[in-house]
Amino acid sequence: MTRRSSEYVDVGRINGLFGVKGWVKIYSHTQPRENIVTYKPWLLRLNGELKEVKVAEGKRHGKGVVARLEGVEDRDAAQLLMGAEIAIRREQFKALQPDEYYWADLVGLKVKNSEGVDLGVVDHLLETGSNDVLVLKGDRERLVPFIQGDVIEVIDLETGEMVVDWDPEF
Repeated sequence: MTRRSSEYVDVGRINGLFGVKGWVKIYSHTQPRENIVTYKPWLLRLNGELKEVKVAEGKRHGKGVVARLEGVEDRDAAQLLMGAEIAIRREQFKALQPDEYYWADLVGLKVKNSEGVDLGVVDHLLETGSNDVLVLKGDRERLVPFIQGDVIEVIDLETGEMVVDWDPEF
């Protein structure tokens, strides 16, 4: 079984209310943030249940995103969705070129250096001005620049492993 077999990918979370007409504030994992409203439908995960909803409209608002969902007409209805994780079906993502990866596919990969030393597991990624950074959790936290061909030597999504040219002391 491959790591990519998960049918759903988390892309954000409902984290606030916006106005009185049922709009909600969204914390988005997409880049740019407002791209989250282009994925339709959303699957909301709340209290162990998965519910499909349609995005009626959405837009960037300040540093965040706001959206109105079909059937959510007032603040009380929106309040019931607070904290819901937003997922989409994997097939809603556009196809990638070779050597391109979605962050969601990198999280959870086991990372070893060129000498076979276990460095940990990709916990999450950080976006910086110059390049993205892998945050590895293992015997300690490590920050490894995501620079393919220089630092990142191999990414194997089938086996769930990554090989990096990185000193384990860093």
